[in-house]
Amino acid sequence: MVVHLVPLTRIRELDALRGFAVGGIMLVNTWQHSTKQQTGVDLTVEALFQSRFYPIFSLLFGISFMLFLRGNSRWALLSRLFWLFCIGLVQRTFYEGEVLTDYAFYGALVLLPASFLAPGLPVLLLGLGALVWAVVVGGGALLIPGLFLVGMGLWQLRPPRWLLLPSFAVAATATVLLTLAWSVTHAWATYSVAALAGAAAYSLGLLLVLGPWSAAVLEPLGRMALTNYVSGTAIIILAGPLVNADTTRWSVVGLTVVTVAAQVLLSRWWLARFRYGPLEWAWRCLTWFRRVPNRLESGRDQNRPLPDPGLS
Repeated sequence: MVVHLVPLTRIRELDALRGFAVGGIMLVNTWQHSTKQQTGVDLTVEALFQSRFYPIFSLLFGISFMLFLRGNSRWALLSRLFWLFCIGLVQRTFYEGEVLTDYAFYGALVLLPASFLAPGLPVLLLGLGALVWAVVVGGGALLIPGLFLVGMGLWQLRPPRWLLLPSFAVAATATVLLTLAWSVTHAWATYSVAALAGAAAYSLGLLLVLGPWSAAVLEPLGRMALTNYVSGTAIIILAGPLVNADTTRWSVVGLTVVTVAAQVLLSRWWLARFRYGPLEWAWRCLTWFRRVPNRLESGRDQNRPLPDPGLS
């Protein structure tokens, strides 16, 4: 697949990567919010998937910050982050472990000041330093600011595409070695670094193999990421008793597959008729404090926008 480095293509790739992360987050969240056992499913999710997808989402959020600032003011960005925080507070009423409030808080605390720095390498180095600090002090949500900055710095630097393959090889090798080391030491810092390397390997690998069919599946899921993430957490809560009753733990995988498949189909159906997903549209209306047109007049609607930067 030949990919031309023009803005539309790059954003479509980001949508596909965001959709991939949404599916992975659904799997990990389903597993985390059910009674864990020592089955093959539990061990596989813990070793290969847990903590691998939120880093992708966080890095993309940093990129989205830059995309939004291309045509909007920092005041508009603050409004966007404020309403994201409010959406997170609503989600918190039924779902423990939501991250939208963290994203909004760290976005205002870290990304906004960083937008005044010299672009490129200074921002990237600051982000890498923040990641090292976060790993040392315990990881978790503290990784988010560093990942934001790394995403922001990478977008500013625009590394050439030929670096994808060697970077993937390094990240994949590091993931295997660090995961093996964690299985022996069970050190949390080792696990955190292995998870970050795994997130990099998954992202780079997807960008290498992304084709028309996979993009057609993942892009709608990514364009409606906020809607799919929040609705996915609601499904996890509602299906919790059924998942916990299954001692084989395959219901974790089954619920994820069914939910993500339904979200892909619904996202494709919705975006054939509307510019933005339901929550993405509400978020935009709140950001600008006015009703934003959403319905497409036809399949050839020339007002159809580029995929919305942000969590959509």
